[in-house]
Amino acid sequence: MKKAVLLCLSLIMLSISSVFAQDKTAKEIMEERKEIAKLSKKALNEKATKEARKEAKKLKKQGWQIAPGALPLEKQLDKSYLMQYEYDENGYQKFLMGEAISTGENYDGAKMQAMELAKQNLAAQVQTEMTALVENQVANSQLSAEDASSVTKSIMASKNLISQSIGRTIVVMEVYRTLSNKNKEVLIRIAYNSEMAKQVAKNAIRKSLAEESSNLSEELNNLLK
Repeated sequence: MKKAVLLCLSLIMLSISSVFAQDKTAKEIMEERKEIAKLSKKALNEKATKEARKEAKKLKKQGWQIAPGALPLEKQLDKSYLMQYEYDENGYQKFLMGEAISTGENYDGAKMQAMELAKQNLAAQVQTEMTALVENQVANSQLSAEDASSVTKSIMASKNLISQSIGRTIVVMEVYRTLSNKNKEVLIRIAYNSEMAKQVAKNAIRKSLAEESSNLSEELNNLLK
């Protein structure tokens, strides 16, 4: 049992740090995610609660506070971490997370800007996931290096379109603090369903590939099934 808990802690820390670190291959990352997906719900709940308490303590120390009527910070973070730990049987995240901070003279203005920046951050996460899919296809010899290069370029060129096409997101954390000049600083963390993100990316990349061969469009359809 002790070994299982230690394995849980180490695997989750690897996942949360930098999911696509340069020293890891797409195959290695997917294997790690599959291992996390096998862990018990109880183990993940315990880990999420522990991490949520730790981050909540840190944020409060930095002066962050919740808006009136919002859930306690610990509860918001519990939800955030649990959603981050959800993977399907293939090792892909069920939810992608975007986060941003914005400052303004009033709360509503800062919040609106933070939401837009969080969507851009989310679009970058979608790009990362799609790039990993391409790398995985190449590793499994299901996509040629040449075609992969074309698709990857289209993915990287589609960030703005992906960001603009992202629909309704789930706000999993919303906190603010008042600065010395009385301005409001708002921190937003949002979640977006991975299947919906995949469809958004598919449509955006298809537009970018419009001038490419029809074969590439077919490859894209197979890639994002």
